[in-house]
Amino acid sequence: MNTTERASFEAIDGMDDDEDNETNPTTSPTIGDIIAERMDRRDLMRGLLASTVLAAALPAGFMAAGFMAAGPAQAQAQTAKSTRSAFSFKEVTAGVDGNHHIAEGYDADILIRWGDPIMPDALPFDPMAQTGARQARQFGYNNDFLGYFPLKGSNRGLLAVNHEYTSTELLFPGLKSVSDARSADPAKITRQMAEVEMMAHGGSVVEIERGKDGKWAVVERSKYARRITAETPMEITGPAAGHDRMKTKADPTGRRVLGMINNCAGGTTPWGTWVTCEENINNYSLGPVPAGHREEANWKRIGIPGRRYAWGHYVDRFKVEKEPNEPNRFGWIVEIDPYDPTSMPKKRTALGRFKHEGAAGIVNPKGGQYVLYSGDDQINDYVYRFVTRGKVVPGKRAENMNLLDEGVLSVAKFGADGTMEWLPLIFGQGPLTAANGFASQADVLIETRRAADLLGATKLDRPEDVEANPKTGRIYIMLTKNAGRKPNEVDAVNPRADNKHGHIVELTPPEGDQSAARMKWEILVKCGDPSVATVGANFNPLTSKDGWFSNPDNCAFDAMGRMWISTDGNADDFNGRSDGIWALDTEGAARGTSKHFYRAPAGAEVCGPCMTPDMQTFFIAVQHPAEDGKEWKAWGKDSTFDDPSTRWPDFKPNLPPRPSIVAITRKGGGKIAV
Repeated sequence: MNTTERASFEAIDGMDDDEDNETNPTTSPTIGDIIAERMDRRDLMRGLLASTVLAAALPAGFMAAGFMAAGPAQAQAQTAKSTRSAFSFKEVTAGVDGNHHIAEGYDADILIRWGDPIMPDALPFDPMAQTGARQARQFGYNNDFLGYFPLKGSNRGLLAVNHEYTSTELLFPGLKSVSDARSADPAKITRQMAEVEMMAHGGSVVEIERGKDGKWAVVERSKYARRITAETPMEITGPAAGHDRMKTKADPTGRRVLGMINNCAGGTTPWGTWVTCEENINNYSLGPVPAGHREEANWKRIGIPGRRYAWGHYVDRFKVEKEPNEPNRFGWIVEIDPYDPTSMPKKRTALGRFKHEGAAGIVNPKGGQYVLYSGDDQINDYVYRFVTRGKVVPGKRAENMNLLDEGVLSVAKFGADGTMEWLPLIFGQGPLTAANGFASQADVLIETRRAADLLGATKLDRPEDVEANPKTGRIYIMLTKNAGRKPNEVDAVNPRADNKHGHIVELTPPEGDQSAARMKWEILVKCGDPSVATVGANFNPLTSKDGWFSNPDNCAFDAMGRMWISTDGNADDFNGRSDGIWALDTEGAARGTSKHFYRAPAGAEVCGPCMTPDMQTFFIAVQHPAEDGKEWKAWGKDSTFDDPSTRWPDFKPNLPPRPSIVAITRKGGGKIAV
């Protein structure tokens, strides 16, 4: 996720992230309202237990409001009951500096960096002479989601990578400030710069192999190598394909579009495709929005114009006055075949249009359908589920390739009684009719947010990744934060006003049925520093001082069904801790225990946690190192290309910081954290 998206260039400094600006005008209950209504006995008792044991570990004389002292008998009883964490490793110390750090006994090696050659004819990286043509053949910027596709088991495969956005101030020399870099001012951002940015977006497919020494490397001149950019031709499929609102001067059919942008998280399917999500698509369209235009409300709901990028000064399709339908062609989930570099990516409109974060799925054990979950990453927006009409046919890839074109998209509504329901977004049902401006299913999908508003979906605190545990079938929602929640808005899925730290919600489908209309829900952990009573965090008391985290973003499950968390914004409160990777227990007496595995360099967030099937390699994406330099007290000022807070991973005076993929392996070999 992009932690520095801005709503406008007029007041860049000090402005909140794009995702932290609300565009939802409804008065539906928020997840916080619902949590406050519901504190079931199980959640309450678990919270009191955590608080009790934590209080016993606090310094003598420390008695924070809301914490109770535990007597020796209580502490001994808890220790006797506790089981070990499912993760075996010595934690890395929490902190922040210009380098990255890994748990003792592991290596963290750079696999590929921004600008490294991918295509056979790619030129060497030269940050002082970047052009769009050069960048289109090199590894893109701000790597996010990672998907591993085996060629030879766990030792050779394809790595599919999202390139979410560009940190313009770190991409080009000569820009004096973050404000200059993000002003969309053509006097500061030239056509050549815009062309480089367009080619740095999208995605990459690289072939990788683990050598006899245990180290991973990119396979040069691979037949699978591919760069996807903001100019790559793509097919529009599903109910919105060919609709009038999808047509442009360049594409009067409404079935072809150039490129994908702001690709954040994603997923892999059982039939071996990569699904990648377009998130903050509003930042690419320049305005002004014409008053009274039929798309005016649609644009407002999704935050257009965003004015972060200057592309619209040079490319007409990114200026709404000249191509008013072009924004409707972004904000989708895109399906790509990584094994065929000649295949055309497909924007699957049946999955809805919004700021997608995540596209993780699971085969429904009760019906065989593929069920895909996605969060809409903005404060007070929603979580969605898509259930395919057809069933997954094991071993017959061709029969599954278009499953994502037909099915039912639903939005989540949470109840105070610990249950939630999935509300179908189907044209003609309930308020989704012509009376409310919907003339077809295409309209419902193009304006998914507004349709969900009308159904009364539950507002959530920046829902990001949503993943189903393949072992247990339980679903986990990463809620990153919502500092805009007011004291009079708190309620029990989120009992905290000014929620700067986020939390994780767990859904349990009845009898494992992922297509069920109703499920149970509860909070797994409330994030933040549990030693500060006013934070209201709730981790298992087995969690160490290094183990707690804030702002969960992405999650992943390894082959054992264990959860791994990456964070975005752990350093936002100047707390002396960088973002990174944490292991989080979800079962047994250790449930809710968090352990710190990897620490990112200053300014970076960690994305795309992904393991090989044999669990011997852990790939992670480190994006925007050095960004937001003010958050690191030791640096305390903006970072730019010429003056960055860190030059990770190369640490050379002639090279800027570079987003990179890291391959983590155990010294001497073996499975991760076992």
